[in-house]
Amino acid sequence: MSAQKPGGVSRHYVLAAGGTGGHLIPAFALATELERRGHHVALITDARGAAIPGKPASLPAHVLPAGRIEGKNPLSWIKGAKAILEGRSMALRLFESFEPSAVVGFGGYPALPALLAATSAKIPTVIHEQNAVLGRVNRFLASRVNAIATAYREVDRLSPSHAEKVHLVGNPVRDEVLALRDQPFPAFTADGLLRVLVTGGSQGARVLSEVVPDGLSMLQPALRARLQVTQQCRPEDIEAVRARYAGHGIPAELGTYFEDMATRLADAHLFIGRAGASTIAELTAVGRPAILVPLPIATDDHQAANAREMAASGGARSIRQEKFTGAELAKQIQAMAQHPETLANAAHAAWNCGYPNAASDLADLVEGFGGSPLMDVIRVAGQAQAQGKEALALETAE
Repeated sequence: MSAQKPGGVSRHYVLAAGGTGGHLIPAFALATELERRGHHVALITDARGAAIPGKPASLPAHVLPAGRIEGKNPLSWIKGAKAILEGRSMALRLFESFEPSAVVGFGGYPALPALLAATSAKIPTVIHEQNAVLGRVNRFLASRVNAIATAYREVDRLSPSHAEKVHLVGNPVRDEVLALRDQPFPAFTADGLLRVLVTGGSQGARVLSEVVPDGLSMLQPALRARLQVTQQCRPEDIEAVRARYAGHGIPAELGTYFEDMATRLADAHLFIGRAGASTIAELTAVGRPAILVPLPIATDDHQAANAREMAASGGARSIRQEKFTGAELAKQIQAMAQHPETLANAAHAAWNCGYPNAASDLADLVEGFGGSPLMDVIRVAGQAQAQGKEALALETAE
């Protein structure tokens, strides 16, 4: 990753992100990169976001009110609008003291007051969309901001009228995951173990607990005998899942949370889980084949859109939840893992979908709108060139 040159200009940047890991993880990655370049960074979020693990210790968090304007109850609209306006006023006061060169939003309602404050104060603004569907807050802000950073080549709900300010950068991932990108796909032979990693987000997913053990039991005996499973489950489901695996005679390590998820991803031959933005970013950063089951209730069906590019490349199989049965899962695993080269090819296809420089590229974009040292040089050079032309014109006129 690039770093600020000695003697460069140190600037202030504000990042605004909603209270979920999907919004906060890329914000944390950008904060780390900007700090590496010698800049000062502050975070605006809500109470839920302030509690998300992974925040750099040096990153101060400012908790602002974040209202929602949705549903059919006018009273809730009034309450939501009041909270947004209150948050906007607080953000403006912060900007007066912090004087940011740019404000970067990562979606979610907690980002809205900060971006509204920035646009009203004529501070340059950038939004980053992690999903393959432009989120509601980012859709509302798209016409107001200076730049739109995306994680996918194709983003639904993104108006063609904004094409000139769209920049494809990818979705930043954690350093410990990115460090795995240059490591080879774990050896998978015709008679070796098939290590399967199953997760459904931080709280697991019940459908995975119900379907995956039975689906794995339906594999052909030669492949089933080689299984080694690691699965993240909800606390209330874990004993039932344990009993399912024991009944099928399949060795499985179960847990409600794995702190060493990066290490487990490094060892895995096949991933089974949801298609959240951070999940896709990590799978493609490392290069791991996957069977994806998009969350059907995700806003605007964005998880199905997230899975689209990886599936089209051959790096994943995407199964709608209503079709996610044990028999279908076994069929797809059998097709992907029957031959070692098939799984390795899928891993390479997934790897090719990754954006390993996402944090650096996003930081470059933000610095460009915030007046980076490079942009200062370009601007000064442009001014000198213009002045030179004016002087030449005067001499010619005389």
